[in-house]
Amino acid sequence: MEAYETYQTPLSSKEMAHLFSTALGLPIPDEAIEQMKNNLDFTLEQFDIVENEQVKRLHEVILGATSCYVTDNADLIFMRTGLTYLLKSLAVLISRLSAFAAQYRALPTLGFTHFQPARFTTVGKRATLWIQELLWDLRNIKRARDDIGFRGVKGPTGTQASFLALFDGDYDKVEELEKLVATRSGFQYIYPVTSQTYSRKIDIDVLAPLASLGATAYEIATDLRLLASLKVVLFDANANSDMTDVIGQEIEEPCKSTQIGSSAMAYKRNPMLSERVCSLLRHLMVLHQNALMNSSVQWFERTFDDSANRRITLPEAFLTADTVLSTLQKVCEGFVVYPKVIARRIAQGLPFMATENIIMTIVKKGGDRQEAHEKTRILSHEAAHQVKNLGLENDLIERVQNDPYFSPIHDELEQLLDPQTFIGRAPEQVDNFLKEWVEPTLAEDELKGAVSAGAKVELNV
Repeated sequence: MEAYETYQTPLSSKEMAHLFSTALGLPIPDEAIEQMKNNLDFTLEQFDIVENEQVKRLHEVILGATSCYVTDNADLIFMRTGLTYLLKSLAVLISRLSAFAAQYRALPTLGFTHFQPARFTTVGKRATLWIQELLWDLRNIKRARDDIGFRGVKGPTGTQASFLALFDGDYDKVEELEKLVATRSGFQYIYPVTSQTYSRKIDIDVLAPLASLGATAYEIATDLRLLASLKVVLFDANANSDMTDVIGQEIEEPCKSTQIGSSAMAYKRNPMLSERVCSLLRHLMVLHQNALMNSSVQWFERTFDDSANRRITLPEAFLTADTVLSTLQKVCEGFVVYPKVIARRIAQGLPFMATENIIMTIVKKGGDRQEAHEKTRILSHEAAHQVKNLGLENDLIERVQNDPYFSPIHDELEQLLDPQTFIGRAPEQVDNFLKEWVEPTLAEDELKGAVSAGAKVELNV
């Protein structure tokens, strides 16, 4: 990180004047340096002057070199700094999700493939799938940031002709000037050749990992929206009726007590934050296309096709990514998990999923596998008829208990139906993943301070 912090400690005016006059032979008065230093912070009146000049000149920067000497180098500084901020925010989000995964490492839940009930997993194991992709996004953003170089001192078409004239044809001093400007701006790497601008492929490289982060975050937010829609009817022990309309969700995003989900349907609690994330991410992911098109239309040493587009695309990409990360952090810090609802859904599907264990146990007791399979198949279809056609509870286990053929395993049915026996190594996978992959990443010097200092995001929906 040393290279990224260099520009934060600029030389004093006397040091700068001494540097240029001794190293490069340019006699710059102290007064000139002080004048520039005193105008680093603009007043509102000065902005009015700039606006008036813009109306007259239709040009923002008037220098002896080229406007891109200022604006392009500044953009590279901005993007590198912005990626650093996003890295720290992403690290905080990963830490919050990791704590959630550790807390629910062994809580069984129904897994889904094709959004159809599948084998069991755990709530924590599912969260590790999100975290793993976020770790890849962290890696990709860091790579993109570390690969950003400096446009440097190149001139209107990248030939450095004007700077060569400034130093009376001394090539070495032109190179030294570029190195000094780059170093004092915090860069140790200068693009060896440029046109009037740095190559717009750099924008592609910067926005690509942000778009990829968008895909990850979109998947997470969509999973949360689907989980919020997985409702079951729960038995209310305090009610007089056998079954009441007590609706439960498996997992919810945080919801303020005064929050309204619908002006007409008072009971609703919509996943508003996750919906907002998805809405923003559709915008973030397509911004990368702008960078691709901007790069493709740069004729020869440059055209102006990219300018207006980049002024919107670059800041919006960073602002959108930042908003998404803070919103997801807010969601993760306020996750509400309902173990009883999850257990209820497991209980509804567990009898069918336990049929393989039932068949294997019968065979171990000396039964014929084909006969055990056929007996189990018939009882399963009968139970499915009760659920699908009559709207009743799954009574497969009761049918197994009442069938004399299965009497050798009646005493073992409770053990065969333990959800913990269906989650495999999921808890251990969570532990190993957090220890071997997440903890070392978050312990890096650049990130650990952000994680420890990361404040909780307030729920102001």
